[in-house]
This record gives sequence, structure tokens and C-alpha cells, in this order.
Amino acid sequence: MKFNELVTKKSKPASRAGRGISAGRGKTAGRGTKGQGARKSPTRQGFAGGQTPLYMQIPKLRGFKSKFVKAENVYTGQLEAIKKQTIDNAVLAEEGLISNQHVAVKLINKGELKTKKTVRLQSASAGAIKAVENAGGQVEMIARVFRPAKKIDKKDS
Repeated sequence: MKFNELVTKKSKPASRAGRGISAGRGKTAGRGTKGQGARKSPTRQGFAGGQTPLYMQIPKLRGFKSKFVKAENVYTGQLEAIKKQTIDNAVLAEEGLISNQHVAVKLINKGELKTKKTVRLQSASAGAIKAVENAGGQVEMIARVFRPAKKIDKKDS
């Protein structure tokens, strides 16, 4: 027996909608009464009933970038390896724990901290602050260090 030689038997004949009262599905032909779904043409794909469709609401072009800058995370266990007493963005950038010193940094409690450190960062979790203070150190919240503005030379002619 081959797949193309198989013969199937339909269990019931196909119903023909909209062929009069005696056909069983006449008049409205299963579409209900009135409204958009009862009309002859269906709504186009993505149509949201007069509301601005989702595909128009979202930003166009690939590579949409949010203006909100996410903070980079540093863990309390990573601070133990740093030999300096005061830890800030510049020290973390030197150690390679953050991408550069101009990003926002958040300290998160993960790992043990045994040495006394003074941590000067943009934010820290409550558990991380407690862990630093238990080790005898302190946490100071400071503003993010922005890149210096580029100087534009205007040559007078």
C-alpha cells in the first residue's frame, strides 16, 4: 500500500452556507446579525477597530534604543578583590568590572565582603548597604559622572 493510494471517506457532506432557508444555514449564513463581521469583506490584518494599530504604535526601524540608561551591576563579593580602600566608578573601570567610568553603577549583595571599604556609587540595594556596613565600611550615594563636553573651536575669519 502506498500513501498516494489511500482512500479516505468523508463523514458528512460539506455544508453550503447562504443557500436559502431550507439549507439550514440561509439568510445570515452563520454570520450573526449586523455589525462588521456580517458584511461581505473581512477586516484587514492588523485592524484594531478604529484604534491606532499596534504595528503603528511601536517604533520603526531596527535598532530602536531607549533613552533610559540602565545601570551596570557590581556585586559585594567582587569588591573583596579590590585592594583600594575607597571604591568609585574610576576604580571599578580600572579593575574591569564596569565598561567605563561614566556609566551608572548599582551595588548588589552577592558574595561576602570582609574588609572595610568606602563605596561611592550611584545606587545600592538595601542588602548590599547592610553587608558593607557589617564589614565596617560605609556607602555614599553620588551622582553619575558624565563625559566632559566636547569643545567646539570656532575660527573667526
